[in-house]
Amino acid sequence: MAKKKTLLQKLAGTGPSLFSNQWLEQYAAICFRPGDRPGDYEVMLITARGSGRWVLPKGGPMKDRTPRQVAAQEAFEEAGVKGKVGKAPLGRYCYVKRLETGQSAPCIVEVFSLEHSETVPSFKEMGQREIRWVKLCEAGRLVEEPELRGIFLALDDRLKSRDDKAR
Repeated sequence: MAKKKTLLQKLAGTGPSLFSNQWLEQYAAICFRPGDRPGDYEVMLITARGSGRWVLPKGGPMKDRTPRQVAAQEAFEEAGVKGKVGKAPLGRYCYVKRLETGQSAPCIVEVFSLEHSETVPSFKEMGQREIRWVKLCEAGRLVEEPELRGIFLALDDRLKSRDDKAR
């Protein structure tokens, strides 16, 4: 069985675009909701259509939309989730995106929180992906990107702080 490549190995394979201005830009949403017990939260992960990896809903820039609006739109189109989007990004992470041409390109993703308020029964990419709500503390084990794991921890800290202030 072949050993999985690390993020650095994948980035190195993108060639000259890694060291140029050819990085792609995307915006993602970490959709979250309260868990079973007070102080616990769940986040939503979806599968990538090509690889089946666990990822966040995300997409590229859209005309006449801010990055946070793009993140919200992608959550709705890819998983049917609506909610309140954070005004400032939680952070950024990098990954290697496989293009339709078969080539790969480095991509930087700006991540926004989205507090779940509703899941609609029908949405654009319904049936194209698996959707799973997992405990926030477990989400980092399911994704490949190390920087994204750190963003999950930052969201957990932010939510705990918010809960403490509400008490």
